[in-house]
Amino acid sequence: MIVTDTHTHLYSEAFAEDRKEMIQRAMDANVSRFFIPAIDSSYTESMFQLEEDFPKNVFLMMGLHPTSVKENYLEELAHVEGMLAKRHFYAIGEIGIDLYWDKSTLSIQKKAFKHQIQLAKKYKLPIVIHCRESFDEIFDVLDEEKSDDLFGIFHCFTGTFEQAKRAISFNMKLGIGGVVTFKNGKIDQFINQIDLKHMVLETDSPYLAPKPYRGKRNESAYIIKVLEKLSELYKLPQEKIAEITTQNSKDVFNI
Repeated sequence: MIVTDTHTHLYSEAFAEDRKEMIQRAMDANVSRFFIPAIDSSYTESMFQLEEDFPKNVFLMMGLHPTSVKENYLEELAHVEGMLAKRHFYAIGEIGIDLYWDKSTLSIQKKAFKHQIQLAKKYKLPIVIHCRESFDEIFDVLDEEKSDDLFGIFHCFTGTFEQAKRAISFNMKLGIGGVVTFKNGKIDQFINQIDLKHMVLETDSPYLAPKPYRGKRNESAYIIKVLEKLSELYKLPQEKIAEITTQNSKDVFNI
């Protein structure tokens, strides 16, 4: 069984004390593919180091996270462009709109999101969308940018059934993580009405640990708890869900 974590911040300071051991625990649990989203330029070197340490397992994205869209966002976007011109990445991400932390930056968050969607089209790469309290705003941008060459993942999907169907209509897979195990997560109430071909697995570690680790540091090995929950909801063996979702990740990231 091969399991793919399509979204994990392995460079996070939360793993400073035991990063290699934590990654080994994931590998021991059959998690052997790790897709690493960017946040901003301050993490680029750490991402490259991870790739150097685990060249067969770590796959990097490049992008500017919406919560890092500040006064200097044009400089940060220039960094993204410079990196994309230099070498290959597997996606543009994570990008999007976050209105949980700061609503005042909405206009520049939209500009940064649109610009990075256009970069994804230029480089023929998927996008990985961060959406927090911003479904309407994200969908507005996707409506404007919709095209056959726009595709990717709605990372950490936490919306309604209707929002799930709308996300899928934009050629997006749904990133399913620890929230599916939460009592108040709600997506567990309808997720099995959606074909598994539209889903990928993720942890978003060190954030959003699944039950029974909720509230603690998340790590990629805990993706097995997400797999267990989906197995229960779909009444399918874990191996089958791992197989389908890993194939979906290969379709999106082209590896």
